[in-house]
This record gives sequence, structure tokens and C-alpha cells, in this order.
Amino acid sequence: MQLSPVALSALIAGDLAAASAAAGAPLSPYLVDEAWLWHVRLGEIQTDPAAAEWIARAAVAEPEGVTVGHGGFHGPPDADGVVEVAYSVDPVYRRRGYAKAMLRSLLERADADERVTAVRASIRPDNAGSRATIAGFGFRKIGEQWDPEDGLEDVFLRLKNGRAARPGAGGRRPAGG
Repeated sequence: MQLSPVALSALIAGDLAAASAAAGAPLSPYLVDEAWLWHVRLGEIQTDPAAAEWIARAAVAEPEGVTVGHGGFHGPPDADGVVEVAYSVDPVYRRRGYAKAMLRSLLERADADERVTAVRASIRPDNAGSRATIAGFGFRKIGEQWDPEDGLEDVFLRLKNGRAARPGAGGRRPAGG
């Protein structure tokens, strides 16, 4: 479920009730805990309103209607048609398959857009959970990068419709991006 600027503003303010009302569904306290991210995403949407459809989504488990985390991309497709996937599962709901379900949904979203040529994922070498999540989805390690917040990250690429990238293919996300 896409989060509107009104919902993002309420999450930043710590007002879960207002954020849920704006979203049209009950959101979780975990999304309030991610206020730093919503601050960044709201700024990106204010700069480029078209980015909203790519970057700020709550993940709602069906049929329960429970918010289990959030997912999206770091932005719209870049000049090469690459989008970088991002997702996070509330610790209360981890190890139940939600991350893979979120990733599958995000990949379907990317594959359906004619502008997208590939999906990138940047994962710290010690993040076994995220490495396991992308396994089986056609990602291939294409390099490494240094992120000012996360440190060393391995960069993976998956070509549109699940084709594995060849080593050395694809652009690299600027540090901190």
C-alpha cells in the first residue's frame, strides 16, 4: 500500500492514528520507528512527486490486514532503467516468509514497468537474512560498494523478468544513495 505524503508526515510526527487514517489501514508502531526513513522519502517526494509510486509502501499481510513492514525502491528507474529494491520486516513478523513475499511483489512491480531494465540490491556481507531472501530470484553479485551508513555492501543485480546479470554488469548506486 502506497504511503501518501500525509501518512508519511504523520509517521514522522509519531502520530500512528493519523498515519493509519491517511493510509486507510491500520499501520504498525514499527513504521513510526522508521521515521528517519520517512523523513528522507518525504523530501524525495517533495522534490519529485512521481517518485511517490516507487519509494514509500507499507507491506500488509492478507487476509489478516496486518502491517508487517515496508518496501519499495530507492527511487524511480535511473537513466539505465535500474531500480534498487529496499524492504524491511518488523522484527515481530520476521522468519515467516514476509520478506520473500515483499520482494516477489516488488520484483513484479519492477518487471511490469517498461522503463525498468534491472533491479539492484545492496546487502552487507554479514546480513545472512537478506542474502537468503534474494536467493532464487535471479540476483547475481556484480561488485561491492561503500555506504556511509552501512559500510561495505555487496551489490547484486537481477535483469528484468528474472534473468541473472553477468558479473560486472549494471551501474552502481552512488554511496549513500
